[in-house]
Amino acid sequence: MLSPLVATFRTPDLRKKIFYVLGILVLYRLGATLPSPGVNFKMIDKCVDAASQGDSGQIYSLINMFSGGALLQLSVFAIGIMPYITASIIVQLLTVVIPRFEQLRKEGQSGQTKMTQYTRYLTLALALLQSTGIVALAASGNLLPTSGGDCNGQEIIHDRSIFGLIIIILVMTAGALLVMWFGELITERGVGNGMSLLIFAGIVARLPAEGRTILTSRGGLAFGLVCVAVVVILLAVVFIEQGMRRIPVQYAKRMVGRKMYGGSSTYMPIKVNTAGVIPVIFASSLLYIPQLILQITNQNATEISGWQVWMQDNLINPSSWFHIVVYFLLIMFFTYFYVAVTFNPEERADDMKRYGGFIPGIRPGKPTANYLSYVLNRITLPGSLYLGIISILPNLFMDLGGGAAQNIPFGGTALLIIVAVGLDTIKQVNSQLMQRKYEGFLK
Repeated sequence: MLSPLVATFRTPDLRKKIFYVLGILVLYRLGATLPSPGVNFKMIDKCVDAASQGDSGQIYSLINMFSGGALLQLSVFAIGIMPYITASIIVQLLTVVIPRFEQLRKEGQSGQTKMTQYTRYLTLALALLQSTGIVALAASGNLLPTSGGDCNGQEIIHDRSIFGLIIIILVMTAGALLVMWFGELITERGVGNGMSLLIFAGIVARLPAEGRTILTSRGGLAFGLVCVAVVVILLAVVFIEQGMRRIPVQYAKRMVGRKMYGGSSTYMPIKVNTAGVIPVIFASSLLYIPQLILQITNQNATEISGWQVWMQDNLINPSSWFHIVVYFLLIMFFTYFYVAVTFNPEERADDMKRYGGFIPGIRPGKPTANYLSYVLNRITLPGSLYLGIISILPNLFMDLGGGAAQNIPFGGTALLIIVAVGLDTIKQVNSQLMQRKYEGFLK
């Protein structure tokens, strides 16, 4: 059973890549714990614990998840990898709207290099914007509002002058660009997708602390039940993530010069969860907007109005049924939207027709595109339901867990990222082992 692992470390170049990835992850976690200049780290730590115990605790856990606990603590890598992910998604979506981006995508490696350059520029702008917003919220005391009133901007940030705030903003922006460089180095010289592994490392780094919180607050029995539930959900997620619809594709024989090509049978895989975790990220970001609006409007307000009470009880409270239903419907909507943007049946049908491929029983061209659309719409429905159910599980069990369920790092987006990144990394290691005639991890 351990022979593939032994074979991995016996291969010099593969062993070098693994240690290279581990070294960058260590540097990433070091920067995530290093506080920015002028920040009161001890006070922020107390305020994060106090804010996580309130009604909006899950919102703060979600905000803090992708940075591995660095965002709310205003560390050097507080912004983390999110600006690059957001920029990548925006550029990918713009390929459908802007013809120039669509042309670059079809140009191959040169076009991809240009698209990467645009993504980096957009990452810089988003990182500067996000760091400015976070520092402004921290300086005004609205980043971590608590009932105690001791988490104001003066306590969190020592120097609230313009120069002091600009220094913090520049440090966070530089940290986001450094994290982007780390991710690109892992993808280019290591094993696996660099951006995904950085998010994976941030989530996994929070597991011991979250487990200790559940153990101390709920006891050993509740901790054991949570572990059993996590294992069951983990197995279900792995099973569905591996599920796919294989559409058979037959390629006709064709002559190129004096050689015969084609005549082979293959298949086109369409995963049940084609959209990945992108719909969950979009839906979570939209549901954070009411919390941000409430923080801004309550900054100088002496009393809470009726609409603010309604937003607090329905949209912001993660245990309310209105919040759960809206969250679920948003995930389903963004699943269909993202799949429609990223998977073009007409383009796939034209590619198969260009290379002499066809689906048995389906005519090439428009009938093939209609068939692919039909299959995609049918398989997207269970995929969207699966994403929605997995994401709302922490909300459903929040009352049963007495507040501890909101700290479970295996719920929703975190669990999907852990499984997806783990499976993808194992597959890449397995493919490199197969090239050297070793037995891989996945049998």
